[in-house]
Amino acid sequence: MIDLRRLAEDADYRDGAIRKGADPALLGSLLELAQTARDQRTATEDLRAEANQASKDIGRAAPEERQVKIDGAKQVKDRLTAAEADLADLEAKVNELGLDVPNPAHESVPDGGEDAFRVEKVVGVETEAPPMSHSEIGEHLGLVDTERAVRMSGSRFAYILGDAVRLQFALVQWTLNKLMDRGFTPAVVPVLVREDMLVEAGFFPTDRSQVYELEKDELFLVGTSEVGLAGLHRGERLDLDEMPARYAGYSSCFRREAGTYGKDTQGLFRVHQFDKVEMFSYSHPDNSWAELENLREIEEEIFVDLDLPYRVITVAAGDLGLAAAKKYDIEVWLGSEQRYRELTSCSNYTDYSARRMGTRVKTENGSELVHTLNGTACAIGRTLLAIFENHQNSDGSITVPEVLRPYCGNLEAITPS
Repeated sequence: MIDLRRLAEDADYRDGAIRKGADPALLGSLLELAQTARDQRTATEDLRAEANQASKDIGRAAPEERQVKIDGAKQVKDRLTAAEADLADLEAKVNELGLDVPNPAHESVPDGGEDAFRVEKVVGVETEAPPMSHSEIGEHLGLVDTERAVRMSGSRFAYILGDAVRLQFALVQWTLNKLMDRGFTPAVVPVLVREDMLVEAGFFPTDRSQVYELEKDELFLVGTSEVGLAGLHRGERLDLDEMPARYAGYSSCFRREAGTYGKDTQGLFRVHQFDKVEMFSYSHPDNSWAELENLREIEEEIFVDLDLPYRVITVAAGDLGLAAAKKYDIEVWLGSEQRYRELTSCSNYTDYSARRMGTRVKTENGSELVHTLNGTACAIGRTLLAIFENHQNSDGSITVPEVLRPYCGNLEAITPS
């Protein structure tokens, strides 16, 4: 939920929402409805005070006046009950309308849609196409089997086999160790959550079509451990000396990939089930933009340590999700496609989901809403395919990045059997 008072008073804040596609007419309707709700809240509180006074007057009334006071108090109570119902209805409408308003884009975010991103840096060499694409060499070395997975589960599923499994768990352990050294607390999170968690985390209603639902149990499969980490301090007030509170979540993730028919059907790039190490940070609002740069720095360090060519882009306002005020994508170079593809990203949600979650930090002035940030440290499947392509050798083998070798039995290369 956005800050309604700021939306009414701050033109730049309002413009940030419009740059992300918010309808100005919708914003106007929301602000008008919010003002009506505030007026109704004042009237309801006045009636509540009147009802309390009427109750006291009954106790002080002379016997001959008591029934008159009781009748008067009942009338006030009836009016209060009706006012409370009207207030609840108005507040529900404000919340419903507010869910459709995006977190305003930060002033540093470029205008435009998907292709209007700004390139911040390019690191590494844009190589020619390798002998085999990531999907071809994965099948060739027996590391990935999509054909059998499709027979069992349908499209966009895969078996990961053999040394690729050793490499996968090496990536997980190496990444977690790196994050723990940077002050992150590791966490394994629930992957089944209630609907209200996805609303409060900022995923619903916009991304509902991408989420698997277990209707009988009223639960949803998460597409990222960010959801569970966002709910970890739901309704809590954190101490100032805890900030930033950083977590490294590991989980399997599930995504329907609605609207991607025919795209990336080979290999591990766009699958329905994948594993991920996710960074999540609860930050003091004064420090959240510095914390975003910290998350970006960690993601870049992972690319450098794995010797993967990449570029960093700032996503344009029209391509940002509902919750992000600013987002960096870190894209790996895939020689077989002769283009960059997103491997990780990091975002600052400012107080957008914290407002829904009720997560605050104690300050000298009382308490303030925290800012929440998230970043993918390692999307395991996509990182595997990036290694398959960028560490592929002419003899059909794959060199294991040096930093991962201690975590997979000092395996130096995956070779044809």
